[in-house]
Amino acid sequence: MDQHTWATVDRLVTWLDENNRMSDESRRTLRVKKLTEEVGEVAQAVIGATGQNPRKGTTHTWADVENELCDVVLTAMVALRTLTPDAARIFAERLDHVAARSLGA
Repeated sequence: MDQHTWATVDRLVTWLDENNRMSDESRRTLRVKKLTEEVGEVAQAVIGATGQNPRKGTTHTWADVENELCDVVLTAMVALRTLTPDAARIFAERLDHVAARSLGA
């Protein structure tokens, strides 16, 4: 990811921190837990896009699913940055590790 992306994440974390009176530990914990909520919204959008709830019918589009997936990624980035100021480096290293493991050296 480019530096602009991580700079924006930094700004979002600062904004969240400035508007949150919780302890650092509570803030970290809740930002990680927020991922569960966002993943649930992806599931809800998929169910809605495929019309799997007969009572509700088709309530979402695949574009809604895409947006919800972006929210998951962004929420994970915010949580990672909340845990460490080295989030960009840690993410890049993990990406390289997974790619090497999956795609070969």
